Amino acid sequence: MIDFHVKKNNFLYIIFIFVLLFIIFPGCKKKENETKPSNKKSLEKCINSTLPSPHKQKKIAKEINADSKKHSIDTFFQRNVNAGFNGAVLVEQRGVLLYKNAKGLSNLRTKDSLNFSSTFQLASISKIFTGVAVLQLVEKGKIHLNDTIQKFIPKFPYHGITVGNLLSHRSGLPNYLYSFEDKRRENATPPDNKGLIDWFITADPQIKPEAFPNRKFQYNNTNYAVLARIVEIVTKKPFAGYMRDKIFLPVGMKSTYIDTIAPPELLQTKVTGYEGRRERTREIWDGVYGDKGMYSNVDDMLKWYHALRSGCLVSKALLDSAFIPRSVESPSRHNYGYGFRLMTNRHDMSKVHYVYHGGWWNGFTNMFWMDYEHDFVIILLSNKRNRNSYNVKPIIQILDNLSPEEYDAKFFSALDDL
Repeated sequence: MIDFHVKKNNFLYIIFIFVLLFIIFPGCKKKENETKPSNKKSLEKCINSTLPSPHKQKKIAKEINADSKKHSIDTFFQRNVNAGFNGAVLVEQRGVLLYKNAKGLSNLRTKDSLNFSSTFQLASISKIFTGVAVLQLVEKGKIHLNDTIQKFIPKFPYHGITVGNLLSHRSGLPNYLYSFEDKRRENATPPDNKGLIDWFITADPQIKPEAFPNRKFQYNNTNYAVLARIVEIVTKKPFAGYMRDKIFLPVGMKSTYIDTIAPPELLQTKVTGYEGRRERTREIWDGVYGDKGMYSNVDDMLKWYHALRSGCLVSKALLDSAFIPRSVESPSRHNYGYGFRLMTNRHDMSKVHYVYHGGWWNGFTNMFWMDYEHDFVIILLSNKRNRNSYNVKPIIQILDNLSPEEYDAKFFSALDDL
């Protein structure tokens, strides 16, 4: 009788264990599948926690005289439109949205108007995103700033160039935009980043570098095309997919993309670039990313500013290192950090007044301008090549309440030749 009960109890125990495992494992699987969305939500939550509440925004708006500034910026914007600007603008100060507007056409043939959903090719503003992606991997210990290119691409023919050199445009590499005219004439298959690197590796004779590594600053798209390829190698993911999964979506930038993997609904928001009335179509270099090729709108670029300021995406200490001038051989008010252009004091280049990046490519001209000290951002995106997209000085004067004379005295005419 005792043996029977023991066997019966063991049998019931085994059934109980099987039922328990059946319940637990699907639950664990579900929890595992939910990890990514929760991480994305936690990053957005972290970023949003650094922004002022609606109540605080009202208080700040009074402090900064927001209504008056909005009127002044609108007056400037209408003048800019009359001077040929075709695009969108957004200005925020201390978490208060001061101004947002869009004027012009997204396509001259169809006469479709621009709106706030319109996405513009960011051109070289893309370098900011590539730089931050690299810094993320630096923070995780997967890349070191003093790593040479050969650690990731052993056959790369130019030696002594570090990741830090690439980020700060001090590599001396030849610029790919001007290095493969024979390929262009031959109507070669448009390369991606891997294909471009292979062209450099197999070039015979080897293309002469522009300078020795770390000898001088030389702005060059090759640097960021190589960095994008390094990101692919380290993460074992296509660059476009990595940027979507680790940068755009976690920050909440749902309208920002690289077009090779963008869904049809996003591609429909893409506007056409123009030089004058000439429509710019896709060309041989449009499949190379990292130096350009990202699309976004003003609302998403504001989210990007919030992400940078928050310290949630990359630690504040590491991001601050990207704002240190890396080219101090010759006195200049223009400098470069890691992925960011810097406006420095012409008499003291260690003092950074502004952090920014502009860009132009295939008819698109844009500006992303930040002042961390006074907490403002100016975003100008245009699909018509026009220098008015870079005209931020009048807006800065409005935000800082400075006359032209006061501005020049304070910043030593820092923007006179922008």
